[in-house]
Amino acid sequence: MCGRFAFFGNNQETMESLGIAGEPLPFESYNIAPSQDVLALRIWPETELPEWTTFRWGLVPFWSKTSKTKFPMINARAEGIEKKPSFRGPFKYRRCIIPASGFYEWQKRAGGKQPYFIRPPGGGYFALAGIWDHWQGMGLQEIESCAIITTTPNSMMANIHDRMPVILAESDLAAWLDQKVGQGDLLAILQPYPAEKMEAYPVSSFVNSPRNNGPECVERVGEQQGLFTMQDMEL
Repeated sequence: MCGRFAFFGNNQETMESLGIAGEPLPFESYNIAPSQDVLALRIWPETELPEWTTFRWGLVPFWSKTSKTKFPMINARAEGIEKKPSFRGPFKYRRCIIPASGFYEWQKRAGGKQPYFIRPPGGGYFALAGIWDHWQGMGLQEIESCAIITTTPNSMMANIHDRMPVILAESDLAAWLDQKVGQGDLLAILQPYPAEKMEAYPVSSFVNSPRNNGPECVERVGEQQGLFTMQDMEL
């Protein structure tokens, strides 16, 4: 799954490094947790133009009777996404790109769980594949929310967790937002990101609490001071 991530250093250069045009909204968080706002790029249906916006993390389907779902839908599994009632509509019509400096995952160990921060090698940004929906309740209550799509892990992530977010290649960004792209082509995008384009390192349990937010969340700690990369797995 993907249950916590970070986005910092938000500026025009950030977006250009992802191959995305347009001035982003002011946004920064080192510890984005479910139910919080996330920055996202979508195609606005009324104008068919890209726009930056914020969504509440945890999808609320437009047909839901209440604003609270039985289980928080922060993730949508890539496998069968085109068939699931909560996800098939957003997958077909309402896709988005969620920028991230990296994401956190917890590795199970004998003494507990060790959090890791996973990012592009040397730093940079990922473009996570997301879906969104618009819910309107009685009166004036409206919620725009999103979920991050997850898939099976690559060779590096498999040593930390059994799921990982779908990370879009720059060559797939335009297709992911294009309403004319067919379902088969979209499903083909939902693959594990190449392990050699990622690195991971341990961070402290400071990140465990969503109340904690700052550079301390991504500071490297523990005995393993180096980076955990695909090359490490081959030793």
